[in-house]
Amino acid sequence: MRGRQIAAACAALALAACASRGGTEAKSANKPNPAAEFDRNPYPSTYRAYPAAPTALVGATVFDGAGDRIENGTVLLRDGKVEAVGGADLTIPADYARLDAAGKFVTPGIIDVHSHLGDYPSPSVSAHSDGNEATDPTTPNVWAEHSVWPQDPGFTRAMANGGITALQILPGSANLMGGRSVTLKNVPARTVQAMKFPGAPYGFKMACGENPKRNYGGKGRIPSTRMGNFAVNRATWIKAQEYARKRKAGKQETRDLGMETLAGVLAGEILVHNHCYRADEMALVLDMAREFGYKVTAFHHAVESYKIGDLLRDANVCSAIWADWWGFKMESYDGIPENAGLLQNAGACVIIHSDDANGIQRLNQEAAKAQGDARRMGIVIPDETVMTWLTLNAACCGTAIRYRSIRAPRKSGSTARCFTTPTIPSGAR
Repeated sequence: MRGRQIAAACAALALAACASRGGTEAKSANKPNPAAEFDRNPYPSTYRAYPAAPTALVGATVFDGAGDRIENGTVLLRDGKVEAVGGADLTIPADYARLDAAGKFVTPGIIDVHSHLGDYPSPSVSAHSDGNEATDPTTPNVWAEHSVWPQDPGFTRAMANGGITALQILPGSANLMGGRSVTLKNVPARTVQAMKFPGAPYGFKMACGENPKRNYGGKGRIPSTRMGNFAVNRATWIKAQEYARKRKAGKQETRDLGMETLAGVLAGEILVHNHCYRADEMALVLDMAREFGYKVTAFHHAVESYKIGDLLRDANVCSAIWADWWGFKMESYDGIPENAGLLQNAGACVIIHSDDANGIQRLNQEAAKAQGDARRMGIVIPDETVMTWLTLNAACCGTAIRYRSIRAPRKSGSTARCFTTPTIPSGAR
C-alpha cells in the first residue's frame, strides 16, 4: 500500500514538473527576442520643409527628370515640393505667385549618389577624417550618418554652385564592407536627423580591387590580394546567412549590429553600392551576389562598365561614374570618356556622380562633357535623357528615393520607373 502511495506521489510530482517546464517554455516563447524585435529606425528623420509661398514658374523649357522635355512649360511649387509639371495650359491656382521663366531652363534638383560631405568636411584636416573605419576589412556595423557634421561648408557650396538638393553620404572604400550610407536633403540643419531624406532606405558600401588589399595587405593581414578580397567577402556572407537563419528560427537571442546590416541586405531592405573599377571584378561581384542572394544596386566609379554594358543592363545594375576620370591608379587605367555614352547605347543605367567636394558643384557640366564625348563617337543623346543621369536614375536606382510622376493630371499615365532608359533615336548611334 505504501509503495503505491509513493509511486502516485512521484507521478504527481513528475506531471507537475512537466507542466512547470511547459509553462516556462510558453513564457519564453512569448518573450520578445532582442535579436529580431528591435527598433530598425533608431535615428529617424526629423526633416521639415522650410516655409515657402506657393509659386508657379511659367514659360521655361522644362526637363522633368524622367526623360521628357516641355517647351513653354509650367512648374508649380508648394510646401517645399514640386506640386505639378505641365505645359502652358496647366491650371495655376489663384494663390500662386507667378514668376516669368521664359528663356530659362528648369530641371529637378540634382542628386549626387556618391558623396562624402560631412564625413570628410572642410577644412580637410585629420581631425575631420571620419569616413573610413579602417581598422578591419569588414565593418558593416558602422553608419556614415554618425560621422556627418551638418555644418560642413561643402553642403552650402554644393547647393549654391551645383544645385544639389539630395545626396547619398557613403563610408570610404578602405574596407571590403565599409558600413551603411545615408541619404540627406541638402538643407541647413543643426542635426543629421534634420537632413535625413524621409523614407529613403539605407545603403551599404562595399569595395573591391586595390583599396582593401592595399590597406590590409600593408598591415600583413588578409586581404592582400583580389582573391583574398573575395574570400573574406564570401566568408562574411556565409556568417550573415547563418545569422539570418537563426534569427528567423528564433534561435538568435543577442544583437549584432554588423550582422543586422548584412541581414538587411540579404532581405533586400538595404541597398548595395559597390566601389569597383574593373569590368572583370564587377562580373565576379555579380556572381557573388547571385551566390548569396543579394542584389547590387550600383557599381560606383565603374570606369570599365562600358566593357560589360549588356551584363549590367540584364542585371538591372546602375553605373555611378565620372565623366572622364581615369589613369590615377592601375585599375582606372582603362577608363574612357565615352563610358556613359556606351552604357546608354547598351540600354544600361547611367548615373553621373562626384565623389569629390569640388566636382559636386558642377555635375551638370560633367554630364554635358560625357554627352559631348558620346556625340563625337556618333552616339547622340538628347539633353532630356542626359538629365536622367542626374535625377531619375540617381533617385530611383541609386538611393531609392521615391521619384513620383509630377506630371499634370492630363498626363498622369506617365510614371517614372527605375532602370528604364529612354530610347536613342534610330540612326543616331
